[in-house]
Amino acid sequence: MKKPRLIAAVAAAALIPLALAGCSSGGSSSSGGKVSLNLEDYYTAPQAAVMDSVYQGCASQLGIKVSSTHVPGAGLISKVLQQASSKTLPDVLMLDNPDVQQIAQSGALSPLSDYGITGKGFAPGVVKAGTYDGKLYGLAPAVNSIALFYNTDMFAKAGITTPPKTWDELSADATKLTSGSTYGFALSAAPTYEGTWGVLPFMWSNGGSEKNIDTPQTAQAIGFLASLVKDGSMSKSSVNWTQGDALNQFTAGKAAMMINGPWNLAALAKYPSIKWASVPIPTRVAGQTVVSPLGGETFNVPQTGNKTTMAAAGKLVKCITDSKNQVKIANGEGDVPASLATAATVAASNKQIAPFATIVKTARARTGLLGPKWPAAATKIYTAEQLALTGKATAAAAVKQAQNQQ
Repeated sequence: MKKPRLIAAVAAAALIPLALAGCSSGGSSSSGGKVSLNLEDYYTAPQAAVMDSVYQGCASQLGIKVSSTHVPGAGLISKVLQQASSKTLPDVLMLDNPDVQQIAQSGALSPLSDYGITGKGFAPGVVKAGTYDGKLYGLAPAVNSIALFYNTDMFAKAGITTPPKTWDELSADATKLTSGSTYGFALSAAPTYEGTWGVLPFMWSNGGSEKNIDTPQTAQAIGFLASLVKDGSMSKSSVNWTQGDALNQFTAGKAAMMINGPWNLAALAKYPSIKWASVPIPTRVAGQTVVSPLGGETFNVPQTGNKTTMAAAGKLVKCITDSKNQVKIANGEGDVPASLATAATVAASNKQIAPFATIVKTARARTGLLGPKWPAAATKIYTAEQLALTGKATAAAAVKQAQNQQ
């Protein structure tokens, strides 16, 4: 989830049953001995140019033709559904990882094992995100998560020598760093999936589960965030902030710490006077494993019914997700290569990516437990966060109320 495009309306997908067996491809062809494939993604400039370079590099390597269409992110899922019903699915389809299970459930995708793609060596969360009913349908070349960014100059000025590792340390540091119009801590707590995204590391690392958020573990997580608002070290306006708003507060010197992702590294580079570092998000108590949400886009082979183009599409997905292209795509997005070995190699020479390479090792797919039912759980989580952070309910009452909503 990192960008507004990822807040696409995916719930509609569950409403439209698909019968896709034997669908024909939307415009691909095999003529003159050279297979032509069409590929659909939602990238925008400048990453779209990076991806087109990867696609064409693979096309040259495989001896095929590839044409790409960049669809607006908010409209991708509805377009996929329309294409499925009209039997004009693309030969290769990019999907945000939380959407894979929902589309796979509809029968629109073919298992990547058909093309010799297993996900071996990739981070466990990456494989889990692309798996439905025991079969791998999508694989991401590069992924991301979120971390705690902190202003090192502000820390030094406040006499704080090390970043926080526990909630108590985070709270104490946030209080110490709050002064005048500067808050100690910032994150997006908006009533959207971005708000849910910010809660998950606190909830999951503390043992909470999206299967039932009415638990002491999730109440503790949301209660902790509410306590930061209550004591004034986190702005009340955070209930309306996007991740971009949190970034703006941080770069303006209005927040000493923020929760955000590596896709903002390029934006942070525009503020050389801001000295910062990042670390995994603190846990409630020392020794807990940091579990953060996994972001990233997968590549998939739709069921077009054309064995020739589907076989070529499988080879294209395999090429897009190889180590060389993982690095190229990750560099373009500010992401982490999806395979553990490639990520470790990149992290060894890039201190800004290194914390995220660590976080991705234990990151979780949002659809890992609930599959297509994830959107309903995500809504309950940000609803509980809103109730607690606005003071309308205690954390315990907020998770109970949100869990019981239909």
